[in-house]
Amino acid sequence: MTSPASATPAYRRLSVEERRAQLLAAALGLFAHRPPEEVSLDDVAEAAGVSRPLVYRYFAGGKQQLYEAALRSAAEELEGCFAEPADGPPTDRVARVLDRYLRFVDQHDTGFTALMRGGSVAETSRTTAIVDGVRRAAAEQILRHLGVTRPGPRLGMMVRTWIAAVEAASLIWIDEGKRPGADELRDWLVEHLVGLLGVTAAGDEETARAVARLLQQEQRGGRIGSLAGRLGPVVGGAAHLL
Repeated sequence: MTSPASATPAYRRLSVEERRAQLLAAALGLFAHRPPEEVSLDDVAEAAGVSRPLVYRYFAGGKQQLYEAALRSAAEELEGCFAEPADGPPTDRVARVLDRYLRFVDQHDTGFTALMRGGSVAETSRTTAIVDGVRRAAAEQILRHLGVTRPGPRLGMMVRTWIAAVEAASLIWIDEGKRPGADELRDWLVEHLVGLLGVTAAGDEETARAVARLLQQEQRGGRIGSLAGRLGPVVGGAAHLL
């Protein structure tokens, strides 16, 4: 027969890596829903169920060091959202990436806003570099699916412009109570990318070649076909201008 004492799980001391991960998880949970300047080390210690001196033992630089470590951890998670196999229509791939991205935004709404708006007192050149790294990773993934490794100025600017638009739309989405729904926002952002590609391709040969490759991988009746069908009546109204 098992005694009550033997049924109680034995205490296990966390390793350095496990303790650090625990503290980062607690900090990320707080930063996700409160601006960094409103989170104290006492808050982190309480959320992790440890003492304040223990937090300092792992993050001797105080809250700034902890914030930057938590931000780096979140950035790695966000960059992971962009990884997508080169399978299926490119617009469906972008849609899947945006699904993961918007779920991240939804789960880290207040922290995401503070991060992207750069209004936090915790912002430094290091935190800016972390955020810029996320943007570069997103751009590299978009270009990879377009079959481009070293884009020219027009295509490179277009991709960066779209990423900036996605960030702005995400912030507005949070401010507006996450309306419209995430699926509707995702579809609009995919179509926004297609629109920017089309306009840029009209005046840039490199982008035109990338669009041609993209269209060869799309399916009849898919996202681009649906968008073209809806744009037809709108563009048709300008026929007299040709």
